[in-house]
Amino acid sequence: MTITIRTPVAADSPDVVEVHVRARRSYYEGHLPEADLAEWEAATRASGYRFDRPGRVWLCADVGGVVAGFALFVGAELLQVQVDPAHWGEGVGGALHRACVAAWRAAGVVEAHLEVFEPNTRARRFYVARGWREVGVGDGPYPHVRMSLTV
Repeated sequence: MTITIRTPVAADSPDVVEVHVRARRSYYEGHLPEADLAEWEAATRASGYRFDRPGRVWLCADVGGVVAGFALFVGAELLQVQVDPAHWGEGVGGALHRACVAAWRAAGVVEAHLEVFEPNTRARRFYVARGWREVGVGDGPYPHVRMSLTV
């Protein structure tokens, strides 16, 4: 299986949205009210994603010509690594993570940061296995863990 990391184009928006919806539901379901999940999903599907906003770096992972995951970062802040649950365990998240780290190194970033939903132990294990360390508590109404990576 070949994983291709590329910059998404406007036509990828519906596929990226669906990956995000499925991935987000996998870790928030049972922790957030169903009405909140459904409202976010409807709004996100209606608005889609734009990949041309200045300062935002989007990466898309294709497996067999299908969008299997994506990453988004701004500067040294990793905002999203989302993989369609149908592609978990195939190396998609690792490929996206490596691409982010390569971009940070090329930009001279020394320390990267992220916040991960505290009950999302799968994601926390993923990041720790790649050298991230927990450094505090994140902001917002839901429990998040702040993590840091020496690039």
